[in-house]
Amino acid sequence: EDPSLERHFKGHRDAVTSVDFSCAKKQLVSGSMDSCLMIWSMKPQMRAYRFIGHKDAVLCVHFSPSGHLVASGSRDKTVRLWIPNVKGDSTVFKAHTGTVRSVHFSSDGQSLVTASDDKTIKVWTVHRQKFLFSLNQHINWVRCARFSPDGRLIVSSSDDKTVKLWDKTSRECIHSFCEHGGFVNHVDFHPSGNCIAAGGTDSTVKLWDIRMNRLLQHYQGNSVVNSLSFHPSGNYLVTASSDSTLKILDLLEGRLLYTLHGHQGPATCVAFSREGDFFASGGSDEQVMVWKTNFDADYGDVVKPQKCGSSVDGTHSTGSEMDCGTHHKKTKPQDSGKTHEQQEEETSLTSTLEQIMGQLDVLTQTVSILEQRLTLTEDKLKECLENQQKIIQNKMN
Repeated sequence: EDPSLERHFKGHRDAVTSVDFSCAKKQLVSGSMDSCLMIWSMKPQMRAYRFIGHKDAVLCVHFSPSGHLVASGSRDKTVRLWIPNVKGDSTVFKAHTGTVRSVHFSSDGQSLVTASDDKTIKVWTVHRQKFLFSLNQHINWVRCARFSPDGRLIVSSSDDKTVKLWDKTSRECIHSFCEHGGFVNHVDFHPSGNCIAAGGTDSTVKLWDIRMNRLLQHYQGNSVVNSLSFHPSGNYLVTASSDSTLKILDLLEGRLLYTLHGHQGPATCVAFSREGDFFASGGSDEQVMVWKTNFDADYGDVVKPQKCGSSVDGTHSTGSEMDCGTHHKKTKPQDSGKTHEQQEEETSLTSTLEQIMGQLDVLTQTVSILEQRLTLTEDKLKECLENQQKIIQNKMN
């Protein structure tokens, strides 16, 4: 069955720039050139929240792994961390000296990586928004930066036409991929952590194996690629292009699977849900669309990767095997050697831990907000005292 348009959300007053699902698929966040974030409920008839705080266009949004925080970056050079509820409390920190184009949480939710027009990538602690370090080798705007699934690597893409791979511990650039012929708008890690994909203004999508630093697949399209997202299985990739289309690539077959039309004008962003059963897209038409994936439910049963076939425009792709170490053979519950009761107990424990982590996120964020407000109050008190002293001095003179 083909992917189908499930819902579309209208509320933004300018182009949508970024979309992301929460972990439980209960919420969807979008950022826009209208300087606002919108939190959309996936439940029917539930109202959306509009978050106002940024002073200029919001260019990137990302849910924390627990779903209890949202990070956003803006043309106003700041990053904000929001609690995605009706209050929409947020803390703000001056992150860069240029537009912030990318925000991304690590898989443990403890770190945040940001990328900017000031040509730097920066890494922060989430709970105190404390700056840790910068990565500085790009020579033009940095469009995108992402943590690897295990958090040990960072990948970045830039208007200097390169994709760079960084070691988080040593803070060194491990490798630069220079095959793109234009600005590289978006980059991300394959779920295995062994491959990366990037798309840009040269209308191509390229996939590299980062273990051997070699190009695996190359897809030639007809329009600028603005965004891309891997399906959690690792077998598919969805892209958003300036020709208003979304394209789904079958990475095992090395071919274009679907071209989807829905947006009026450029499709600017796209993201799969954490489970992969939905994906969301945004466009310059101010709309957010939610699509049902409808892939074969057994997409995880593929054991042996196929040879690459043809690229998007029919020209031959690299012909190398798409083997990123992801063989998602499904096993039946009884094969794991665990009883049903043990599995239920593990699920319950995992759920409890996730809830605790989520509550910790909210508590630390609330503390940060209170600290900011306290600082503001202190500043105002100091200002009042200084004014009073000036008045007294003037009277005495």
